[in-house]
Amino acid sequence: MAEECVLAGFGQAVIGPPGSGKSTYVRAMHALLTSMGRKACIINLDPAGEEEEPGAAVSLRELLGLEEVMSELRLGPNGALLYCMEYLQTNLDWLQSRLQSMRGTYFLFDCPGQVELYTHHPALPSILRRLGEWGLRLCAVHLVDSHYCTDPAKFISVLCTSLSTMLHVELPHVNILSKMDLIEQYGRLAFNMDYYTEVMDLSYLVDHLTSDPFFRRHRRLHEKLAEVIEDYGLVTFIPLSIKDEQSLQKVLSTVDKASGFCYGDQQRSLGNLMSVAVGADFHFASTLAFQEKYVEQEPRTVEEENSDLS
Repeated sequence: MAEECVLAGFGQAVIGPPGSGKSTYVRAMHALLTSMGRKACIINLDPAGEEEEPGAAVSLRELLGLEEVMSELRLGPNGALLYCMEYLQTNLDWLQSRLQSMRGTYFLFDCPGQVELYTHHPALPSILRRLGEWGLRLCAVHLVDSHYCTDPAKFISVLCTSLSTMLHVELPHVNILSKMDLIEQYGRLAFNMDYYTEVMDLSYLVDHLTSDPFFRRHRRLHEKLAEVIEDYGLVTFIPLSIKDEQSLQKVLSTVDKASGFCYGDQQRSLGNLMSVAVGADFHFASTLAFQEKYVEQEPRTVEEENSDLS
């Protein structure tokens, strides 16, 4: 396989457990990017996904599908999915040939929802590293269902999984609490939302958890897990409601800074990079304001523009 840089550009690897809203997020992000004038495309890497993913430019099902692997190799769903990712890993020339004509496009990779792919299995991180070698600057966008916030034990588990994923995937990483518009249906939160998004002092969460007699005997275990998470200090979340365009714009702004999109392709000094980092949010907001004023409205006359300037 040629080692030339064929995919120079940026993109997102959208990962997370089943049911976290990855495909919905990918379609919403694609619509947002398109409305901003960015050339974007969806790459479906889930062999168990829809046969014709809406809006997908490339789908792994063109190479092989989960059902046929299960039938021919007599594997269960989990084993077949791992086989599909290992098969893609050894046949990346297929993916390279499909993406070669899309140089400079912003890629949205819709990844499978099997947790072991992100915590310990080597296939997907190897694929993502190869994409990086081809010149594609990716940011991992890890979606987690916000309903886990209502259960302290599940939230600690989510924190451990998120930390393990960040260390295993080895990409710039943004954690998302998805389906925030539905969180009130799951029950009352023990703390305010900032506590969960910023992952503050977890001792309060452990105290709340061990007030339940069922978990009381495992207090020491939960304390140690909380210490590990706090010692790394890497896990934070951005709340996302897919129906709220502003929250989607905030996620995109954060991803652009994590992947380096807001810095551009030019070589910059350290001072200039810091300047760009500080001004990234302002530039992003200015672009949206410009679109709202000049793109979405009717064309204005010269007299109207001159009256604004005066």
